[in-house]
Amino acid sequence: MNGMSDTRMEQIVGVMLRTGVLLAAFVVFVGGVMYLHSAAHQPRDFTEFHSVPEALKSIPGVLHGTGVLDAQSIIQLGLLLLIATPIARVLFSVGAFALERDWLYVVLTFVVLGVLLFSLLQSS
Repeated sequence: MNGMSDTRMEQIVGVMLRTGVLLAAFVVFVGGVMYLHSAAHQPRDFTEFHSVPEALKSIPGVLHGTGVLDAQSIIQLGLLLLIATPIARVLFSVGAFALERDWLYVVLTFVVLGVLLFSLLQSS
């Protein structure tokens, strides 16, 4: 076997998934604390629904808001990190299968990646 062993691949994927989820949870937590701190003394009106601001509906908008320490943007960034975690896992798997020269799994993993990206881009 020229590539990495199955056990090593599973270990790397496990660390990648745990790290992604923990990082996403930490970012959402920090954004949540910032949001609660900034909104603590503001009265809330729940008689009318207010949609998500337009800036939070695009990745560049979220990144800009994060750069200026907007709490809602930081929460949204954490959710984007959570979404990106399985996509990173699939990308890693493509590379690992290519190293193993397992072309059937490379093709199948690319199909999975295509479905993930298609569904992600269709919803926006």
